[in-house]
Amino acid sequence: MTERPSSAARSGQWVSLFSGGKDSSWALYRALEAGLDVSRLVTVHPEGDSYMYHVPATRLASLAAESLGIPLVEVEPEDFEAEIAEESGAQGDAELRPLEAALRELDAELPDGIAGVTAGAVESEYQTSRIEAMADRLDADLFAPLWQQDPRELADAMLDAGFEITIIRVAAYGLDESWLGRTLDSEAIAELEVLNESHGVHILGEGGEFETLVTDGPHMERPIELAYETEWDGTRGTLRITDAWLAE
Repeated sequence: MTERPSSAARSGQWVSLFSGGKDSSWALYRALEAGLDVSRLVTVHPEGDSYMYHVPATRLASLAAESLGIPLVEVEPEDFEAEIAEESGAQGDAELRPLEAALRELDAELPDGIAGVTAGAVESEYQTSRIEAMADRLDADLFAPLWQQDPRELADAMLDAGFEITIIRVAAYGLDESWLGRTLDSEAIAELEVLNESHGVHILGEGGEFETLVTDGPHMERPIELAYETEWDGTRGTLRITDAWLAE
């Protein structure tokens, strides 16, 4: 994984692996900041739990894409059903196949093909090794500005840049229902540092402790507004988004 594209990167345009969450949004933001020509976002919509992908509220990626002004390509659940049925013993590899197929189609469609992809990986070797291998098969560069960076420094950088981040799912001891719908601000980050010491909660939720949605940032034309209800089972919970729109 690399924070910067290599000097030998092939010509073409960049594709951002994008869920709408903070990590993929930060990778996209940093790519744009670095002057990379990101011409497509690709969002995967897995059904149920996933080893490879951010799951909740991925349908809101279309609103984020509209605000960003970058066309969105969506990989749908039916693409997974066929692939995973063929390789039930290797879910991570099977889950990657529909994404790779979509990227190959884009590589053929874009005038000069795909030069590289952005990824919001932080620490997961399981995910990143597969994404890196996929990029190699596509002969594409990989831009992963979060990889193995200090979690607190990353969180501070996101907030300093003006990201507005909403917590949309929690699944860890120490995170109760009050965290659902909460803004991930400096106060929340400080509390997460305490929970990291007491319960092992990752400050960025890298272990699936929580999931997020970026509702505004300096790279977005208009913020995303949400209406929602909370669903809580006593140990974990999620926001059920009842409406979402771009603010005027």
